[in-house]
Order: sequence, then C-alpha cells, then structure tokens
Amino acid sequence: MDRLSQRLATLHRHNDKALVTFITAGDPDLDTTEEMIRLLADAGADIIELGVPFSDPMADGPTIQLASERALAAGTTLAGILATVTRVRTAQDIPIILMGYLNPIHAYGYERFCRDAVQAGVDGVLLVDMPPEESDEFLRYAALSELNVIFLLTPTSDKSRIATVARLGRGFVYYVTVTGVTGVRQETSATLADELAKVRRKIHVPVMAGFGISTPQQAAEVAAMADGVVVGSAIVKLFEQHSGAKLKSELRRLVGDLKRAISHGPA
Repeated sequence: MDRLSQRLATLHRHNDKALVTFITAGDPDLDTTEEMIRLLADAGADIIELGVPFSDPMADGPTIQLASERALAAGTTLAGILATVTRVRTAQDIPIILMGYLNPIHAYGYERFCRDAVQAGVDGVLLVDMPPEESDEFLRYAALSELNVIFLLTPTSDKSRIATVARLGRGFVYYVTVTGVTGVRQETSATLADELAKVRRKIHVPVMAGFGISTPQQAAEVAAMADGVVVGSAIVKLFEQHSGAKLKSELRRLVGDLKRAISHGPA
C-alpha cells in the first residue's frame, strides 16, 4: 500500500478526518518550502499539496496567483520541486501531492515526469486543467509508475463526469465546494451537504472538500460532510504577510487549530 492510501486508511480506521494543506512550492524559495513541509507535518497536516507555480493559474484566486508569481520570480522549476521532495523524504513520510496545471508537466514529458516524481517521493498529482475524459496518455504513464492521479469534481459535475472520475481517479477525489476560483469565503454553501452526499455515494475513494475553507469553524463544518478538507489560500496568505519566525509560529497555530477542529468538530 502506498503512502497516501496508507495514511487515508489509518485516518478512516481511527474515524478521523484528513487535513490537506496547500502551499506554493518555491514561495518565497525552495529552501523555505522544504522547511515548511516539515513544519506542516509536525503541526498536524495529514497530506501536503505542493502547488507547482505556473504563469497562467486560471483556477486560482489572487492569493495563490501572487504566490505563483513570487515562486517563479525566485526561479522555481518543476525539476527543483522534485529535488526538494527528494530531500524532504530523508526525514518525512507525509504524503505529498503535486497540484498544478498540465503545461509544465507536458513540457517536462509525461513519462519522464511520472518516473521522476515517484522516484522523488511524490505520491500523487492533481492537474486542474486536465479533463479526465482526455487523460488517457498521462494516465498510462502514471499507472506504469504507480503514481496516484487525483481528479476534481465540482457542483456542476454531471453524472457522466462523476462516473468517469469514479473509474479513473486514484488516491482521493478533490471536491470543489464552490464555483469560481480559489480564495477565502465567509461561509459554506447551503447545498454542500446534499452535493457531497451524492458524490460520496458514487465515489469509492475518500472525498476531500476544498476551495474557500479558511477558518477552523468552516473546516469542522465541511469535514463533517466529507472525508477531509483542503485548506490553501488561508495558509498561502500567511506567506504574503509574514516571514521567518513569525511565519513559522502563525503556520503552526493555524494548522494546529484546523486539525483540532476537524478531529473534534460536529459529527
């Protein structure tokens, strides 16, 4: 059983929910990213999503767009991100997912990427602009390397899309709780419980819910409906506001609060 499946199985066995934390790789530099992966794992994250910076991040709101700009300005590359994961793996076994856009992966080469990612210690990849119906070539190489490919579902996903994701997806499904781009929201959707219940009846891997979750209270509300929550913009915002020891302390506080909230939130 791979790291991701093992972590999810352990959480399920203990009736616990997964906290998936997102940071942009290379923001402000890859040395900081390496340090922050370790900090997030120690603070309570169960899975880490590393955003691969891209010049046209169409699914991301201003906070993550700015983080991508900072990372690209610092010279972050896909090869550099994989080297960072390799270094992290000497001391950490937390599941790591690369999340981003197809273009950098296409430029790197599908077969080479899948091979190098798994060798580095990457557990899965989520490419937000790769429709599952058009993913055959990438999935072929991912399967050969035993790399989990995670797909998105949204409130507008129809029965056909849900069925395709159920058939092709591995690891978990990322359910987008709102339409639109990433970013902090003030409240969760009133229809989210029904939407998630419908998806979970048809999907046979854990369902993580994300987009707009920014506070421990929101995380607890959503975790009660899903197998876990993804928190991105609220965490990435801290990299914009702080640095050094202050960034570390704020990250530890937020991640610790989020994990405690979803572990002891509403049933």
